[in-house]
Amino acid sequence: MMDDNKQFKPLKLHFTVEQGDFIRAGEASSKIKKVLSQLGFPGPLIRRVAIAAYEAEMNIVIHSWGGELEAEIGPEHVKIVARDRGPGIPDIALAMEEGYSTAPDKVREMGFGAGMGLPNIQNCATEFIIESGEGKGTVLRILIAVKE
Repeated sequence: MMDDNKQFKPLKLHFTVEQGDFIRAGEASSKIKKVLSQLGFPGPLIRRVAIAAYEAEMNIVIHSWGGELEAEIGPEHVKIVARDRGPGIPDIALAMEEGYSTAPDKVREMGFGAGMGLPNIQNCATEFIIESGEGKGTVLRILIAVKE
């Protein structure tokens, strides 16, 4: 178990996420989860970070032309930044509605793209910012505080 008084230098992880790579999809979030577990973070925090990272990673796989996922793990919080090269989100408020999805049918047939990704990230995050514009790609900035 992580010592509450123990401080450590933030650890940074970087992953490249490829468009349409459903074989490797989820690897980045699994590695982040493993590192948090090895560092002794509490289970509920690990669960929130793993869900947010997985949803962000899947959004890159499904909706972009590729991108990257970065995680910064510190004693006070975990920051995740997901950047993609993609068409962008024209209506962020609509994209935040549970069940709204622009995933193609072939992705839905695999069991992905149910329109819960961004709402799930919001539910797990302490702070969540979406920067996007049509033709400009999307950046998700997710902060999850260790103590809430």
